[in-house]
Amino acid sequence: MGKLKAASLFCGCGGTDVGLLGDFEFLGKKYAKNNIDIVYANDIDDNACAIFEKNFGIKPDNRDIRSIEASELPDFDILTGGFPCQSFSIVAQNPKRLGVKDDRGKLFFEMCRILREKQPKCFIAENVKGILSANNKAAFPLIIEEFEKCGYDVFHDLLNSAHYKIPQKRERVIIVGFRKDLDINFEFPQALCTSENEYTALKTVIEDVVDDKYFFSERAVAGMMRKRENMNKGRAQNIEGPCNTVGAHLSKVSLNSTDPVLLQDNRYRRFTPREVARIQSFPDEFELTGSESAQYRALGNAIPPVMFWYVARQVSKTLQGV
Repeated sequence: MGKLKAASLFCGCGGTDVGLLGDFEFLGKKYAKNNIDIVYANDIDDNACAIFEKNFGIKPDNRDIRSIEASELPDFDILTGGFPCQSFSIVAQNPKRLGVKDDRGKLFFEMCRILREKQPKCFIAENVKGILSANNKAAFPLIIEEFEKCGYDVFHDLLNSAHYKIPQKRERVIIVGFRKDLDINFEFPQALCTSENEYTALKTVIEDVVDDKYFFSERAVAGMMRKRENMNKGRAQNIEGPCNTVGAHLSKVSLNSTDPVLLQDNRYRRFTPREVARIQSFPDEFELTGSESAQYRALGNAIPPVMFWYVARQVSKTLQGV
């Protein structure tokens, strides 16, 4: 079988794509090269696109996906996309249908549009755990139904990055679909570890010495301490276990927020961009460009490459000979 070709929608800085390609190292483990090439990438965020281009040598199409005709995309076997989920809602009609509150939610339908028109062998979609319970658990079945209407047998699972030796507890819903004529029954990759004492510790990826700019001021700490008892915040991480989920707004992290922070030498600090990249399982050779604010946003929005590698590996093996 020749190499599988992948088109990456909402590619961001490329967490999905590091996992798709393989051939990288993280925490001393080599993740083999997958039988996949990236032939197209799209994202509307210029800063994320710049990081992507720096690392993959591919300039993403940064037009709004709604303005791009499916015919403009090259042929591909696999479509990937972490579509935005904030805007899903169920419109109470008879029969019920999937509705959206604003333009961001419509991007899901753009992924479906491209699937219907291009009919690749497979798609892999990713979203937050909350999509399972959105709209009193009514939204997700309709999302699956929309994918099935595109002509695919659809499978889904909730994966936790900590189960794949990543130093972060990040749960993501992975949806995989195979074109119905292929008659494939897909099995998700099994977890490598499921108990706390097997998880990869945060201490394996944090730096001993960082610039003073990453530490919070005494005033900020004092303010947090005054409110901590009743706010239950100031989320200093236990470095002996995996980190809580890192988000896209870490450049603006506050001690009174729910964002993970470090308590180091009796001082509170935020993570450096490189530490966030490692928490997400990006290899150290992955280059970060642009402002730190842009780096935090791109990294926080990414899917952990190692976790996605296991999914891509399973998909590639499943498609062998098809």
